Amino acid sequence: MNKRITQHLVFFAAFFSATPFSMALAQSTQDLPSANLDNTVIQSSAPQITDKVTPDESPAEVKNWYFSFGLSRQHYAPSDIHVNQPGLGNNFTVHQVNGSDFPGSPLEVINSLLQLGITNPQENIRIGRFMNPEKTFGIEFSLDHSKYNTDINQTAYVSGTINNQPYNGNMVLDEQNFDYELHNGLNHLMVNAVWLHHLYGPEQMPGDWQLISRAGAGILLPHAQNKILGKENEVGPKDKNICCFGSHDWWQVLGWTAGIEEGLRYRVYTSMYLELTAKIAYGELQNVPVYQGTADQKIWMLEEVFSVGYLF
Repeated sequence: MNKRITQHLVFFAAFFSATPFSMALAQSTQDLPSANLDNTVIQSSAPQITDKVTPDESPAEVKNWYFSFGLSRQHYAPSDIHVNQPGLGNNFTVHQVNGSDFPGSPLEVINSLLQLGITNPQENIRIGRFMNPEKTFGIEFSLDHSKYNTDINQTAYVSGTINNQPYNGNMVLDEQNFDYELHNGLNHLMVNAVWLHHLYGPEQMPGDWQLISRAGAGILLPHAQNKILGKENEVGPKDKNICCFGSHDWWQVLGWTAGIEEGLRYRVYTSMYLELTAKIAYGELQNVPVYQGTADQKIWMLEEVFSVGYLF
């Protein structure tokens, strides 16, 4: 039985493979001039067929690039913050510190956007390019302008040396003792691999629902504001030292980050989509500036992002 099925498959494969060549040969024969009995050449009356290639998409409809702008909320796992201030005799760790984001009210976000102050809210920017014709895989650059602040008036366990004296006990982290902020951005700058999977609706058309997945890594570019044991850190004015490696720069490269993201993308129009995702990221901060010293921290972040995107 298997031999007969194989013979049939070979026959049909040979038949369909030969069909285009047979049609081409027949067409070529129709186009050749014919001769009458007197050897007079008679032009064939068969109509000439001209193949016109119509591409599936015009160059203007390819849309290999996309850009999105979104707003987000962040949630942080408790983390240890290690502080080293050699000139003050301080070398201690604050254990399991609770931190929060700082989204601002909806009205503040709207006013910031209307005034083109796009870095005031917790915004998210992605720009990417599809790498295959099906537009199911892409490479993108992303910026998550997240914010982090230790919760004021919490109590945490502190161990180490303070003022050259051993210290092991609880401390109230108020605005004087320990106010630690990455408030003008715990910025995650990442390069991501992006996968899209069709779920429902007309593909690549309005009404298309897609599952979107991201995985990437990059750098942390925070701005540090803090007051520790009554000593406030100052990094200089924002308009003079902007970025990125100086000890007095407003934003400084202070570590690395990696994360994964999952969510839904909905095509509203041919060139516009909405996206709702959740992201988990891990980062290691090193040499965060504090008064006469530095701080180190390892941080886990869960982030929800709502974006509006444009395909071009």
